[in-house]
Amino acid sequence: MGLFDNWFSKGKGGGVSGPKRLDLSSRYELDRHSFSGTMSKFRVARDIKTGEFFGIKLLDSEKRAYFEQRFKGLNKPEEGVIASQMDHPCIVKTYEYGTTTKGEHYILMEYIRGPGLNTLINDRNPGLIPYRLELLTQMVQSIDAVHDKGFIHRDICPRNFISYDDFKKLKLIDFGLSVPDLPEFRTPGNRTGTPQYMAPEVVRRRSTDKRLDLFSMGVTMYKLLCFEHPWDATDTSGLAALNHDQRPATDIMTHRPDLHPALARIVMKCLEANPDNRPRDAKAVLRALADLKSDKA
Repeated sequence: MGLFDNWFSKGKGGGVSGPKRLDLSSRYELDRHSFSGTMSKFRVARDIKTGEFFGIKLLDSEKRAYFEQRFKGLNKPEEGVIASQMDHPCIVKTYEYGTTTKGEHYILMEYIRGPGLNTLINDRNPGLIPYRLELLTQMVQSIDAVHDKGFIHRDICPRNFISYDDFKKLKLIDFGLSVPDLPEFRTPGNRTGTPQYMAPEVVRRRSTDKRLDLFSMGVTMYKLLCFEHPWDATDTSGLAALNHDQRPATDIMTHRPDLHPALARIVMKCLEANPDNRPRDAKAVLRALADLKSDKA
């Protein structure tokens, strides 16, 4: 039995006991609104017995199968298995995963009553401004936790962070594109992610490692700090990512001349086209953020 087989049978890490069979309509009342993700739909679910609210993710079977087929024969753990390993205050908790009685793959998770970071950034919400440095730190902590568990997230972007209503805290979500940080999953060809946040090595179908998450994190940090994109991207297709190694990112100080120079250096370092020029890992970024003494961020 391999490592990932153990995860299926024991539900290590997040306290999840393994795949479930769920009669959705008898256990939960679903909010009539749904939110579409890369390969799924998200609904707010109220437990009929307790009245407690959860988030439930219903995976698109066709999109899921298309994504998973590229890893055929590699024993890749499913999204629910990966998400259940994450036990960190800056990552949304996964309580349960499995298949509904209607054959839908589902993931039951913590529900946070707050907006997506993408919505706040797109609205240039001033409520973010006093808490930017703390939110950046939490963002990096969440990515560091994913890497410590042995995975690459592969879709770091504002859409995959949920903010609390007071803007003081955020949590990472969505492991639909995540893969184990193992050689067989780092080979060229897996071009997945959100184009505006995609690292050059992904776009160019080169070998990858966890530093692709640092690049996407750098774009996300940049947008949180100045509400602008490093490449002034308006194109949301795959073509947008071609700019990421064809021309340098706009210096963040152009948009935020008041920004602490050390913080600007951290962000711009993450945006280096060559992975070898980026920080070594998320821990290095955390150490750099901890060294910041100014409140100008």
